Amino acid sequence: MTTNVQPAELLDVEPLLARPPYSMAKAEKGRMLAQQLSALTLFHAARCQAYGAMLKLLGGFSAPASSVEDIPFIPVRLFKTHQLMSVEPAAVVKTMTSSGTSGQQVSHIYLDRSAAALQTKVLAKIVASFIGNKRLPMLVVDAPSTLKDRSKFSARAAGILGFSMFGHDVHYALDDKLQLDLPGIRAFLEKHPAGDILVFGFTSIIWQYLYQPLLASGAQLPLERAILIHGGGWKKLTDQAVDSAAFNRSLQAVCGMRKIHNYYGMVEQTGSIFMECEQGHLHASIYSDIVVRDHRDFSALPVGQSGLVQLVSLLPRSYPGHSLLSEDVGTLLGEDDCPCGRLGKTFRISGRIAQAEIRGCSDVQAASSSS
Repeated sequence: MTTNVQPAELLDVEPLLARPPYSMAKAEKGRMLAQQLSALTLFHAARCQAYGAMLKLLGGFSAPASSVEDIPFIPVRLFKTHQLMSVEPAAVVKTMTSSGTSGQQVSHIYLDRSAAALQTKVLAKIVASFIGNKRLPMLVVDAPSTLKDRSKFSARAAGILGFSMFGHDVHYALDDKLQLDLPGIRAFLEKHPAGDILVFGFTSIIWQYLYQPLLASGAQLPLERAILIHGGGWKKLTDQAVDSAAFNRSLQAVCGMRKIHNYYGMVEQTGSIFMECEQGHLHASIYSDIVVRDHRDFSALPVGQSGLVQLVSLLPRSYPGHSLLSEDVGTLLGEDDCPCGRLGKTFRISGRIAQAEIRGCSDVQAASSSS
């Protein structure tokens, strides 16, 4: 297995930042991703001993791969059991963690300064393509105490911090006991009587601590001008038979919200999120892609068939997280054919594989906070 790959051979993502994030058609994107993910695979194999050993056990890897489907992947849960980094420990400036219940292991993702900066730039490009470049007054459906340790972030805290760059005059809708602060929210809305307002939160937090208290009290919030971005925590809502459409209808009923965008992603690939368009489809940008695989033999599945979701991303440079097999079940819907006009693959997520250890983010945080 060849591992002598120098950093200069990796894609400089900066030129991609000049392009709209959904502007690359199938053939061009496929060639680019196959080349650059091949380089990333060898790059990490040369710098992360554990990852290199895994590739050898998988039979090795010869670059370049002919397609994204040929890029080797590792199970995402390995970040719970192994310390995987491709930089010296002294270069790590931030450690991201997933969330877990008592007794469950959590993932640890190690970022150096350049990897953290790249994640921020790409996240900004993706989200700005949906909400515009102007920073908006921002309402965070969470508590300020969630951002306690700036050196070690949970996925929930990292989400709040990452999306806060799109807002100004950031106001938290919950107090530190996760109680809804209606007077504070109303004062915030009176302070910003015109124009769009950005609302951000994790799905289960919004449902449990915003929607349900409003429904129980009969109170209404005038959030017709809001653009809501939310993600994570779907397992709890799925258990309650609440899907994306029901979630949107419920928020519209108590808040008047109409512009609602779910997003899909994981702490192991922070930055390269998959946003939901106006058609209700999750989209892969030019920085990432997905492959749906048959759980029996891991072969790639065509459009319309459900299987395990493999996520690839150009962003992980300080750790080997560029090609991961998730524990989520999804279905590829199409490519370059969404009515919204954005290019790239579209897909939906339907749940987790049976018996999988819960890798929930806000589900667990919400449960522990309310106990």
